[in-house]
Amino acid sequence: MDRAELRERQSPLKERYREDPGSALITLSASGTLGEGVSCSVGTGRAIAEAGLHPATGGDGTQLCSGDMLLEALAACAGVTLRSVATSLEIPVSGTVTAEGDLDFRGTLAVDRDAPVGFAAIRLRFDLDSDAEEEQLDTLIRLTERYCVVLQTITAAPEVSVSRARAAR
Repeated sequence: MDRAELRERQSPLKERYREDPGSALITLSASGTLGEGVSCSVGTGRAIAEAGLHPATGGDGTQLCSGDMLLEALAACAGVTLRSVATSLEIPVSGTVTAEGDLDFRGTLAVDRDAPVGFAAIRLRFDLDSDAEEEQLDTLIRLTERYCVVLQTITAAPEVSVSRARAAR
């Protein structure tokens, strides 16, 4: 996809969202089915991903760890956002994006109440190959950071609610 095609696809959407801001509000969702043992199957839109315990919490490593899936979502979103911004700015670039996160499993296993449950730190790194000027690449990263949905969600800590319902029998 080149800049012209990207603009052609996004232009009517941007115009509609300007004219009718409510049309830009969309609820995305993901759901899973509780599986056998300690597992949960999640539809990714392309396949079913079965999540289970990480080996550091008693899993055997055959199922996906939801922490890994979070980092994969971050890397994927950041990569797509970077490619979109690069296309828009006509910056030729290739490379990789890596998301890493530090976990202390004492927290999630209730070994130490003072140990955090969840990632204590997340790092996102772009290893880029480009003939672009350093200033252009800095702009590319800055705009990617600004417009990456998953990154902004993690850093902005949205309001989250948890509820429970009894399934119909």
